[in-house]
Amino acid sequence: MNGRTHARGADADLRGKRALITGGASGIGLATAERFKSIGASVAVVDLPSEVEAIDGRSGLLAIGADVSDPAAVRAAYDRIDQEFGGVDILVANAGISLRQPVLEITPDDWNRVLATNLSGVFYCAQSAASRMLDAGAGVILMASSTNAKVGHPNYAHYNASKAGVALLARTMARELAPRVRVNAVCPGYVWTPMQKAEYTDEMRAELDIGIPLKRHATPEEVADLYVFLASSAASYITGVEIPIDGGELA
Repeated sequence: MNGRTHARGADADLRGKRALITGGASGIGLATAERFKSIGASVAVVDLPSEVEAIDGRSGLLAIGADVSDPAAVRAAYDRIDQEFGGVDILVANAGISLRQPVLEITPDDWNRVLATNLSGVFYCAQSAASRMLDAGAGVILMASSTNAKVGHPNYAHYNASKAGVALLARTMARELAPRVRVNAVCPGYVWTPMQKAEYTDEMRAELDIGIPLKRHATPEEVADLYVFLASSAASYITGVEIPIDGGELA
């Protein structure tokens, strides 16, 4: 049974749920938003204002322009979701950025920019979701970590640190919010997204694929299927863990 077939078996209890996907205008985020929408969830997509223009008006998606690194913008986004949906049942805190830089070339601005989006932004969104979910008595928070949280990939010190922070944030919130709210981190390996395409040539991609046991990058849709599974009752006893989806990279 492949992952997509397995995930589809969990669709029924997600119909009518209210899902918020950050970084949802492209890549993994957009694939995840479309996946939840296809099974009947109400879906809000939060991304930078310049990014959500591309999906604003797309049938079935509520597009909200906000920078997740700005706490005031996050609060305003949740106010809009409260008005439109009356709350949130599922958060996929997916928004993130990546800069490829040797550690000695990382400036304070570079460091702060990556940590502000990838770690602080996840925290702000998760904290706002958690308060609503606890009031409602249930919810699922899923955070985008990375295999970079497990391996010190060169030229990504700020990205690696941010994703390791997300993994421990998920564990901590899982313990504090249990048993009403489940919290997990998803750790994708190499996924062929617009962000990845911007950093790697075809030759670099081919070289990377050689080292992956499954010999290819993941598709955004494969990661989206994992998010759907973890949000569903099929994963009702899974909380406080980091789940790789990496084609065997960490093996």
